[in-house]
Amino acid sequence: MAYQPKDPNQSNDESSSNRRLYNPYQDLHLPAKTLYNLPTSPEFLFQEEAVAQRRSWGENLTYYTGIGYLAGATAGAAKGFGSGVKAIERTDTTKLKINRILNGSGHAGRQIGNRCGVIGLMYAGLESGMVAFRETDDVINSVVAGLATGALYKAAAGPRSAAVAGAIGGVLVGLAVTGKQALKRYVPI
Repeated sequence: MAYQPKDPNQSNDESSSNRRLYNPYQDLHLPAKTLYNLPTSPEFLFQEEAVAQRRSWGENLTYYTGIGYLAGATAGAAKGFGSGVKAIERTDTTKLKINRILNGSGHAGRQIGNRCGVIGLMYAGLESGMVAFRETDDVINSVVAGLATGALYKAAAGPRSAAVAGAIGGVLVGLAVTGKQALKRYVPI
């Protein structure tokens, strides 16, 4: 029976004898500690997922594309904010000043965010392809994927630009992987 408010016209003896507050937990004779004792290890639906110690290619694709777009959009918005502030003139009204800043932030944030998102998409696809091709997950896959991503991204600008961008991509990914391993080893998390 659900809770029903007391009728002021009824006497106290009558209302308290046939009505009570509803408690949905009254038949669960569990201690409160076991209700909130959740497992700390990940739970998997299939055994194959528990054996694999890396994200699937779809998760990888979503993760790197999202991180790339978010980082690029943030950096681009900061750059656009600076250019918007520089574009302000003495005679501008407050509305016009805000408009210049917002337009600059939005334009640069969108451009750089899209570029970084595409780079993340290409890197995730190439890294997952390397793992599938080599059937092993190691640092070589990441570095080669970074090298290929840089080269493919700048391939339309010519072979020299592609080679430089590939070298930069490989070095950046190598530094990131080395930093991640050092962080795992020396920083207890």
